[in-house]
Amino acid sequence: MTQSTDFDALRRAMQENYEQPEGPARNARAEVLLAEAEKLNIPLAVIEALGHQLKVYNYSSEKDRMFVPFARLLRMWDERPEDFDEYETHSLHWVFKWVSSGMVGQPHVPLASIEKWLGEMEHRYRLAGHSERAVRSTEFTVARSIGDLARAERAYTAWLAADRDSMADCHACELHDQGWWRAEQGSDAEALELWRPVLEGEYTCAHEPHAVLASSLVPLLRLGRLDEARAHHLRGFRLVRPMESMRGAYADHVEFCVLTGNEARALELLAERPAYFTDAGEPRSRMDFLAVVALLTDRLTSLGLGAQTVPGPAGRTWTAAELAAHARVEALSLAGRFDERNGTAYVSGRVRERMDQPPLVERLPLGIRTTPTVAAPVRPAPAAAADADFDADADADAGAAGPDLAALLAEARRLSAALHPDSVAAWAAVAEAADYEDLTPRDRAELADHEAMGLGPEGVELFARAAELYEVAGDPGEALAARARGAYVLALSGRTREALAAVSEPYERVLGLFAEGGTGVQQAASVLVGRARILLQRVHEAAETNGAGDGSAALAAAETAARELLALAEPEAGNDVLVASRAAEAQAMLGELAAHAGDAERAAELLTRGSEAFVAAGLPWFAVEYEARLTGIARHLGDAEAAERAARGALEHGADFLEPTGHAQLHLQLAEILGATGRFGPAADHALEASHWADEAGEGPTLGAWARHQLGGFLLRQGHWTEAAEVLESALPELSAQTHGDGAIVQTHWWLGDCLTELGEHREAAGHWLRAAEIARHWPEQRDHAMLAHLAAEALGHAELLLEADQAYARAGDLWRSLGNVHGLIRSLRARAWLAVREEGPGLDTARELMGEAVRACEDEVPEDHEERVQLVAELAQTHRQFGDLVARSTPDDADDEAIHALFEEALAHVTLAVAGFLSLGEDALHSRTGAQLAAGWLEADLEHPGWAAARAREVLAAYAEEDGADETVVARRAEAERLLRATESGA
Repeated sequence: MTQSTDFDALRRAMQENYEQPEGPARNARAEVLLAEAEKLNIPLAVIEALGHQLKVYNYSSEKDRMFVPFARLLRMWDERPEDFDEYETHSLHWVFKWVSSGMVGQPHVPLASIEKWLGEMEHRYRLAGHSERAVRSTEFTVARSIGDLARAERAYTAWLAADRDSMADCHACELHDQGWWRAEQGSDAEALELWRPVLEGEYTCAHEPHAVLASSLVPLLRLGRLDEARAHHLRGFRLVRPMESMRGAYADHVEFCVLTGNEARALELLAERPAYFTDAGEPRSRMDFLAVVALLTDRLTSLGLGAQTVPGPAGRTWTAAELAAHARVEALSLAGRFDERNGTAYVSGRVRERMDQPPLVERLPLGIRTTPTVAAPVRPAPAAAADADFDADADADAGAAGPDLAALLAEARRLSAALHPDSVAAWAAVAEAADYEDLTPRDRAELADHEAMGLGPEGVELFARAAELYEVAGDPGEALAARARGAYVLALSGRTREALAAVSEPYERVLGLFAEGGTGVQQAASVLVGRARILLQRVHEAAETNGAGDGSAALAAAETAARELLALAEPEAGNDVLVASRAAEAQAMLGELAAHAGDAERAAELLTRGSEAFVAAGLPWFAVEYEARLTGIARHLGDAEAAERAARGALEHGADFLEPTGHAQLHLQLAEILGATGRFGPAADHALEASHWADEAGEGPTLGAWARHQLGGFLLRQGHWTEAAEVLESALPELSAQTHGDGAIVQTHWWLGDCLTELGEHREAAGHWLRAAEIARHWPEQRDHAMLAHLAAEALGHAELLLEADQAYARAGDLWRSLGNVHGLIRSLRARAWLAVREEGPGLDTARELMGEAVRACEDEVPEDHEERVQLVAELAQTHRQFGDLVARSTPDDADDEAIHALFEEALAHVTLAVAGFLSLGEDALHSRTGAQLAAGWLEADLEHPGWAAARAREVLAAYAEEDGADETVVARRAEAERLLRATESGA
């Protein structure tokens, strides 16, 4: 092997190494390659290997090692500049910036040395004829890092005023630093405007928008732009995660989690990077990381979680409190070294500020699965909903219990009169404060009654005690109501026969008492509602046993009871809130019974009436249950507007009273309603809330996983590929066929493949599509299996895995053939042909066979439907067009004129057939036809038929003669036709 060949191999090896993940392995390989370069006895080889080594050190945790290869490069330049080619000369001056600014992050490098190198950089740039822009930018970095803010502002101004030249940092990196400076000065909105071109993808580089996304997190939080902050975290962390050198940006993401109530997520991030605690190659980023670790662990300690085990430096187990103390000491120790070098207290002050930040947001749901390793910030728990049945008009005496107890009793009775869910808690406060002997029988009755309400199925005996006390207090109607409540509790525990027997006597007695004027409508309605509830419970049980719509006897009995309640309560509903609630509940019960009977429209009407009656009575919390049911019924009826209205009503009315599971279910229902009508942004917002509330409820693996699955789909439909990928990857481990169905798993893999393809991660996309295809393989209908195999093949081809791609296309082709889908078969054959010509050896012959098979598949199919015949003509024309392009582009580099001529003639024959096919389709195939005509024209020109080629060009121009030129394709076709005409004229 020649020396030159060895040098070429070395260059390929360095390029391959540079494409490897950042880290010690890549650095070690660079050292080996330098040793190999030194053996070649080619100065440029050593220069390139040193430059490669310097670059990989700079983008790694061993940044401090870049100074040695740089010093050697600079010495070689000073001794023999002629050994450097143009590129390496540029590179040497370029990395001056890295070295000069990199020194400021190393506290052992004296400030005088940094200033010396900065001066050296300025001198050498001037000699080389470069602008001072890069010099001033580097000076700004040095000044801001040591706390000389006045000098930093002067350097900043000079930097922006200087001309951009080849030594200036890329636009993306410059804008990052400019925005960072403005954010540091409190101008968050200005910073974000500076960053906008980077965030929108106008300017990018190997480390942008990674750093801008991280730097934007806290400014966005301070501005209250929470949705953007969340999106930047999900998008940015995905970019930063594989890049070892970006410890500072990684710390920004941990900080974001701490400041938004996502401590569990922050701990997960720490666990992913154990080396970040100790990697000493860049002390500045280690200090920043440890400061954020202290922020997190101090926060956990303040939440009472100081004894919890957390990820920390290897070699021992850490509690949050222990790590907080360790990280604070280490961060301040590093800051002290910088301050000692700089002669200021600036760095220590900044570090203390960062460690002591208060949270900026109490709760910012991220939509991603988080291991519940820490307790969420404590939120007031909603009081259990209570059915506060009692005589609101009773004049109770607080006795001699004192003013505090009197106030508590007054508040409890006020809440009970309003049927407020907090009434149970209010009576519990009375019980805690009261001396039982000082209470009247009425006080004791109400205490027992409300304690029983809070106990649910455990309160049967206590309801009986309350009834006895009401009797002693001289209120037989309320005693019967308490017994009815006890009977209903029996039904809730599955003892409906016993419950019906228990309620029968109170029912008979209260009707007689009411008829005699011995009790009021409140108490009578309370007994009737208890009986109706028990009968409705029987209907539910019958449906569970026999299916909805069965149990006609139970349905009839429940309906009679509900109508009896409605007849009693409705006339008095405007006079009393409790009676109004009974009338509203009767309407809602009738709605539920209509749903059980299969009359969805009647059910929706009655549930709407009941819900509206609760709200009108000032009892919106009672409407929530029925609005939730109405949501499902309206969706079943296809009334999206009514479903949305009901779901929003339930969320609004239950906001302060719903359990987390209820919040999750309602948000998820609303998300699905909005998504079904194409409002993906609002749908994503509610799916996000659903995922958060599901996690709060401890249902992350079930309801939460489904919410994340939906959220990922909504984000994908908005084109938010990175966010969608993060969410879907988070959902996937918890989705199960048993709970969510294998269709959800397939869809999640499918969506992930779509996302990763958009992100250029083709190998990973193929993996998801293949896993989905493996599940779909077992389904009776095989179209999804075929489509997934086809998509996987495309991704494998993009990933340069040609053999695997061919196998996947072959699998897809067989499936398309079995399904009778000729279009899928043809496209898989064409794709395999293109793959074949990318391989060495007899690739063109294989490709011809595959394209020929695709042509025959088109020609052999004779559909009866006219539209299908038209589509097949278009498919055949497209196949001939691709056949011609494939042959024309497969000309070997070493082919002689005769071989080239033969290939072009073959290609022209296929393209000519394509033109004829598209021509037969008329105006619908205009663009396809003109594209084929121009391709034929260029082939004819190459085959020295200028007249034929010119005729093709004129045909295209004539086809677009009447077009106004607004269509981009028209403009491009005309321009190409004119170029072809000029080429034929010049060659004539």
